[in-house]
Amino acid sequence: MNKNKFIINAKDVINLEILALQKLKKSLNKSFNDAVKQIAKCQSKVILCGVGKSGLIASKIASTLASVGTPSFNLSASEASHGDLGMISKRDILILMSNSGETNELKNIIQYANRNKILLIGIVSKKESVLYRASDIKLLIPKVIEAGGIVPTSSTTVQLALGDALAISTMQYKKFGKMDFKKLHPAGSLGAQLKTVEDIMLTGNKIPFISENIKMNKALNILSEKKLGILIVINKKKKTIGIITDGQIRRFNLKNSNLHSKTAAEIMTKNPISVDKNILAAKALSIMNSKKITSLCVYEKKNKFKTIGVVHIHNLLQSNIS
Repeated sequence: MNKNKFIINAKDVINLEILALQKLKKSLNKSFNDAVKQIAKCQSKVILCGVGKSGLIASKIASTLASVGTPSFNLSASEASHGDLGMISKRDILILMSNSGETNELKNIIQYANRNKILLIGIVSKKESVLYRASDIKLLIPKVIEAGGIVPTSSTTVQLALGDALAISTMQYKKFGKMDFKKLHPAGSLGAQLKTVEDIMLTGNKIPFISENIKMNKALNILSEKKLGILIVINKKKKTIGIITDGQIRRFNLKNSNLHSKTAAEIMTKNPISVDKNILAAKALSIMNSKKITSLCVYEKKNKFKTIGVVHIHNLLQSNIS
């Protein structure tokens, strides 16, 4: 067989699926809006269920919904008839997926939902089917040509795209933003990208505060003890007025011999660079790189002279911020 034949076959499959998605795009109507509003208003859980390949798609959509702030899970159609119907409460929303709408394993679930007045959203391609007739919100997907003629491919692509559209539309309706997303994705590269300075900063007695009037011979002991390479200088009102770095101290020593007798106020750099605790850690790293510094003071709200934390470049790098 010509090796190029495989590529031709692949392109045929992709073209069929593109055509299916184009049909789906044209088929969207008011029912889609109704589904989004009901999902967004749900005060309990959104439960998805399908059989076979549709079941796999249902599982993926449940995971996507959960990841953007809508509590969801996938229900096994076969286990539902053996006790797992008890997982469904009257405040839940049930989304059933079936291309034909006649899948036997779903019929008991449909009856249970109708009998208990559980909101049922059906994703189905046949109007004359049991699922379509029983659904409170009917999401009719287009009839499509499957790749190879029989294998669920174009139909599952359509189901997946519709599920993603529901999830993203619901997310936007609920105004679920980056900071909400961060709370549900603390690990991995996405979690690292969305970490804020507050997630990483040093607080409490780890901050190397010193009084503006302290002599440098004592300040150096604090510098060694805290091991951050900086000292944050505060006045009597606990306001941050300056910063002293170990590099600054070395440079002073090269030109002067009376460092130990100086006060912190005489050595410090006034008005240190500070950032709000809610900025992204990646932004803080960018500021450090552009200013050629290794630490930032952290404040909250508009209290720029009240240091509540310190973020060091090592903290950022250890947290995989780049």
